[in-house]
Amino acid sequence: MSYTGGGRIVLNNQREAQISRFRTWVLLAVPLGAIFFQVYVPQFFHFLSYLELPLLVVVYFALMRRSQIQGLLIGALVGLAQDSLLGTKNPLGMYGIVKTLVGYFAASVSVRFDVDNVLVRLLLAFFFFVFHQFFYWVMARALLGQQIAFNLQQTLLIGLLNALVGISLFHFLDKLRETA
Repeated sequence: MSYTGGGRIVLNNQREAQISRFRTWVLLAVPLGAIFFQVYVPQFFHFLSYLELPLLVVVYFALMRRSQIQGLLIGALVGLAQDSLLGTKNPLGMYGIVKTLVGYFAASVSVRFDVDNVLVRLLLAFFFFVFHQFFYWVMARALLGQQIAFNLQQTLLIGLLNALVGISLFHFLDKLRETA
């Protein structure tokens, strides 16, 4: 399957599904920076509270590593770190569970699709934001008994914003990949 640009969307063989490698400091600093951004920047600039940078980082590393186990671990670690830093706003483990699932499914998708394609990355960032918000809503209602509303129109709009920011973030993170 291809689109008008001639780029491949579906992978045909294992050789096309090359695993990206990152330096250790990148795997530590980027998620921590995204978590600190999520926790501290919205206190000063409220309009940036709609950006879910930890989620975008989980999606990126899960897509690039192409391993469900590593995607699962990245999602769990980032989600639990985010939960612990947000304090009393969310119960410990809610973001951990949701980001674990996002990491697993993002890594699963990357095994089949060419995730270096900008259009695929845009769609995946959008899809996983909506998935993240919906599953968080389901968990809050089912596990915590909270009666929170799920505004689909707002979620889709913020998902588009996050997807556009995600494309820029993914481009920046591509430059931090190790060359083989």
